[in-house]
Amino acid sequence: MKASETPRNGPPLLSVAAARRRLLILATCCLSLFVVTMDLTIVSVALPSIRRDLQAGVAGLQWCIDGYTVVVASFLMLSGSMADRYGRRRMFQVGLAVFSVGSLLCSLAPNTNALVGFRMLQALGGSMLNPVAMSIIVNTFTDLKERGRALGIWGATFGVSMAAGPIVGGALVDSLGWRSVFWINVPVGMLALALAARFVPESRAERSRRLDLVAQALIVVGLMAFTSAVIDARRVGWSSWTILAGFATSLVALVALVIWESRRVEPLIDLRLFRSIRFSSAMLLAVLSFASFSSFLFLNALYLQDARGFSASAAGLMTLPVAIAIAASSTMSGRLVGAGHARLAVVVAGASIAIGALLQTRLANDTALPLLGVAYAIFGVGVGSIGAPVNTSAVSDMVVSQAGLAAAVASTSRQVGASLGVALAGAMAGDGIEVGAHLATATHPVFWCIAACGAAIVIVGAYRPT
Repeated sequence: MKASETPRNGPPLLSVAAARRRLLILATCCLSLFVVTMDLTIVSVALPSIRRDLQAGVAGLQWCIDGYTVVVASFLMLSGSMADRYGRRRMFQVGLAVFSVGSLLCSLAPNTNALVGFRMLQALGGSMLNPVAMSIIVNTFTDLKERGRALGIWGATFGVSMAAGPIVGGALVDSLGWRSVFWINVPVGMLALALAARFVPESRAERSRRLDLVAQALIVVGLMAFTSAVIDARRVGWSSWTILAGFATSLVALVALVIWESRRVEPLIDLRLFRSIRFSSAMLLAVLSFASFSSFLFLNALYLQDARGFSASAAGLMTLPVAIAIAASSTMSGRLVGAGHARLAVVVAGASIAIGALLQTRLANDTALPLLGVAYAIFGVGVGSIGAPVNTSAVSDMVVSQAGLAAAVASTSRQVGASLGVALAGAMAGDGIEVGAHLATATHPVFWCIAACGAAIVIVGAYRPT
């Protein structure tokens, strides 16, 4: 039988082969999402062990998280532009290789500074994965129904990886030590790299955007200076000249970025996007929600293990209600947005974040575990519910040519929020976070701040245009 002939009970063999190839491409892209997303929760669970083994201070632990998120936020849009110019598969493969090598080096880090540096290398690879993988999926699944199903699987992968992270991370830390949480990235990354070489076709944009290296440098300087100032302020004081210089540098970088980008024909960040109130409010929602989530993850790992004395695996199981709630609420939120109730989804998200945080404003070393489980689940509903309305609002008002850039800015906003959340959590918790016995009390101001973020999300959601 020829390849073009139709079998008696099925579609043409050529169509079956093409469908299988598309599924393999989707699986490859989902592997990258899985390993990058799981890395966030795995590392959070490992923080107490890293602190004990490397004698890391709170600032060192903050940089273990923020070193990653700041770099990802800084290079997301550049990675997308380079993928359009030099080839999406090529950039995807480079990202997988760099991420895998960075993960291996993290597992070998002899001290905190080396670990932070290797995390930044890992993040450089991570910035090339999810946005580029999304572009590959969109270009592979041209049929709208097939694309919708593919993106649904993509979203489910995010939920599964979030749920698996605490459990897998806790088990690895207890059995093999904290270094093993980075080992797992290497074989998965190598498998995805081999699959990409075999099945993912090369693609480029018909007309790629010019690289804007000046804007890129200003973004890196601004984010690094601001994050460093917030993290170090707890140690040297908010009025220290070094802290004030850090804030001044970030402000100058921001002003220079706005001036530079407003004069560019093809800017890295098109400032005209922010003329849309829906888009601007969506970016604000992304920052608020991910700042809340990253603060929670950072403090929760320390609280459960250092203050409550749980093992890493037990702490991972305790946070499972968060991941399950995120996965379930993400689906429900998507349905609400699809039915035209995006405002309701945002209000539910903000209210849930606020309530979940309020339930933790009186944390103690003997807080009842059922109460923690309820608080975690409610908080998870809030985090999961915000994704669909933010993603939809980010691109709904944009022409097709701007949709990719808008989505990249939205992803960057999430990473910026995550960086700020960890930096502010350590700064607000103060010296109490250094001592396990007083850690629970030290978290109270942070959870009040998270509750305020939830309230702000409700207000923005209630009054923003739909």
